[in-house]
Amino acid sequence: MSRLRGVLIGSALGLLAAGCTSFPEQPDPAGWSPAQQLTPQAGPVPELPGELPKGPGQGQQPGQQPTPVPPPEGCKDFSPAVVGTCLEPVSGVALTDVNQTTGAVTALATERVTGRLLRVTKDVDPVEVAKFEVDASTDGGLSGLTLSPTYAEDQLVYVYVTTATDNRVMRLAPGDVPKPVLTGIPKGPTGNRGVLAYDRTGALLVATGDAGNPASAADPNSLAGKVLRIDGTGQPARGNPTAGSRVLASGLKSPGGLCVSGDGSKTWVTDAGASADLLYRVEPGKALGDPAWSWPDRPGIGGCASFSNMVALATGAVPGMINLPMNPDGSFTGKPQVTLNGAEGFGRLGPVLALDDTTALVGTVNKNAGGTPVSSDDRVVIIVREQDPEGGRD
Repeated sequence: MSRLRGVLIGSALGLLAAGCTSFPEQPDPAGWSPAQQLTPQAGPVPELPGELPKGPGQGQQPGQQPTPVPPPEGCKDFSPAVVGTCLEPVSGVALTDVNQTTGAVTALATERVTGRLLRVTKDVDPVEVAKFEVDASTDGGLSGLTLSPTYAEDQLVYVYVTTATDNRVMRLAPGDVPKPVLTGIPKGPTGNRGVLAYDRTGALLVATGDAGNPASAADPNSLAGKVLRIDGTGQPARGNPTAGSRVLASGLKSPGGLCVSGDGSKTWVTDAGASADLLYRVEPGKALGDPAWSWPDRPGIGGCASFSNMVALATGAVPGMINLPMNPDGSFTGKPQVTLNGAEGFGRLGPVLALDDTTALVGTVNKNAGGTPVSSDDRVVIIVREQDPEGGRD
């Protein structure tokens, strides 16, 4: 089994009571810290041999204080968990490679406003892979990124883009210009964000905003405000609830995250609703209905990752990550827990990609309005779930 190891920086955890439902006391879900063990699962995740250098908190005797990580100097970030630095706010992340000799991690990152798709590797200047012409004047731009589930063979990259006339899904192949896959997704004054993921069958999932028109989200003939399920050519995927329709579920306003559990049994989508940030469980063929959880205080719920016993959610309006402990059937077992919200974290987070059941790749959005960026922001970072003292997961 290939492994990726890095640094643990600490675990200053805080609890957040959100929503209006109360639960009996349950064990807390695991927190998050920079880099640990990685065991790739099926899907667009490459084999990851090699190790990152060990750092503070690893390989130390009990009772020893971890060595602090120095603050960044310009674009140089001393945290071994940081993969890419000095980016604009990151809207999408994808892991592409780990060098077998050096252990260097390579990832792709998208910037919403600039329209750039970048290749990032630690201590290497970002490399522009492509630049899309985007209209980022609203909440749109270059807002979604995913890799083909057979990326190791075909090297295909999919993005969600707001153009001057519409929102669309585009595909980029090596040595080629970007090609449209699905066009004509309505564009409006708001509700232009879109996010991408793959389900376990290899179908491409596309969450679309309502383009500022809530009626479109309920219209089965509109591509707006939906979770769509398509094939690589943009046509309805085989097995959709309604034959000939791309629609998997409906009722979104401005989605920020879309994630599928490792076993494929659960799909989640986040949304900036009219009066709260929302998390929905996607049920094929149904309107999204009541949310699985809501945040009236609007922490800026964005990217999500579905793990075996929790859903992890990035917050773009406040620093940190929110964990929702979860039963195998998808019901939640306790109150949300905030982690990575102090000095051990990386500030405000946007996209999240689960790499396996313990590890995730995240992008920061500290340069957005109200953020407090450091000199190396914005960044792409590997984080891992902390384990209990017995070595198991909470």
